[in-house]
Amino acid sequence: MTDDLDQRMHFAIDLARRAGELGLKYFRDLENLTIESKGHQDLVSDGDRNVELFIRAAIAEAYPDDGIVGEEHAPVTGRTGHVWVIDPIDGTANFVRGIPSWCVVIACARDGETIVGVIHEASTGETFHGRLGGGAFVNGRPIKASGAASLSEGSVGTGLSNRASTEHVAVLISMIMAEGGVFFRNASGALMLAYAAAGRLLGYVEEHMNAWDCLAGMLLVEEAGGTILKPDPTTVLREGTLVIAGGNKIFPKLRALCTESFRG
Repeated sequence: MTDDLDQRMHFAIDLARRAGELGLKYFRDLENLTIESKGHQDLVSDGDRNVELFIRAAIAEAYPDDGIVGEEHAPVTGRTGHVWVIDPIDGTANFVRGIPSWCVVIACARDGETIVGVIHEASTGETFHGRLGGGAFVNGRPIKASGAASLSEGSVGTGLSNRASTEHVAVLISMIMAEGGVFFRNASGALMLAYAAAGRLLGYVEEHMNAWDCLAGMLLVEEAGGTILKPDPTTVLREGTLVIAGGNKIFPKLRALCTESFRG
């Protein structure tokens, strides 16, 4: 079982890096990129679609009986209990505007439990990766979630979901600042979760995230010794989840603030 997990993790690392290279080709040629917009945060480009097709083709070849769930194309039903959960470019709003904060996200879940997570930031060459029970790493170096106990010791990543009320985020941010903290947002939820796993952020919170944006990062936070609000394995792939993740000492505070600000 451990051998299979390691094999899947190394496959995902290699695939995320290759997908990132393909994404960079589109990123460096933005003037020729076709972009569809349904609002500032709801964008899709040729880059997103083609990088996802590239990832799907590689998975279908290596693990033909596994399921696949991705942002841009229809789900594939598998027969093994394993499902690959992919976001070809998380941070598309950044990507299409020439801002380099975007990443390739590949997770693998088994019977609803995330067992492999890889987040590759192509512009920096950083690959955050881990597997269940195996720790979390960036480019092979172990990472640890923050040990901070106070919000004044760092920044909290915050996300905006078009499935949640913007007033809730405004309340949350004001509460973080009232505690002497600072909020951080780079428009890529997966990348901010990776930064929380690495201790660069105290944690990350978002009222609703899709599975392809959050499963990999939440596994990394846990494997880096942090705490997450566990998603419901029976619904997360289909419906997404509330995300609260961070270092062990700060997690109770983050959860209390989210409970207060996300009410109503």
